[in-house]
Amino acid sequence: MSRPQMLKLPEVLIEIDMSRAAFYRMRARGQAPRIHKLPNGHLRVRRSDLDAWWQSCETGAA
Repeated sequence: MSRPQMLKLPEVLIEIDMSRAAFYRMRARGQAPRIHKLPNGHLRVRRSDLDAWWQSCETGAA
């Protein structure tokens, strides 16, 4: 069984072309992809969560 691809927050911010501050504002409103905090404190976003978020953005814009 393969592990899901986990992206670092800076990688996500580059992909969605958004500042960290804007991302956290969206997160506070419940409008950002889900973040997973690892035991070492690092933040990750699953590729599948980011893809689902992109899909919801496209659906909402239509």
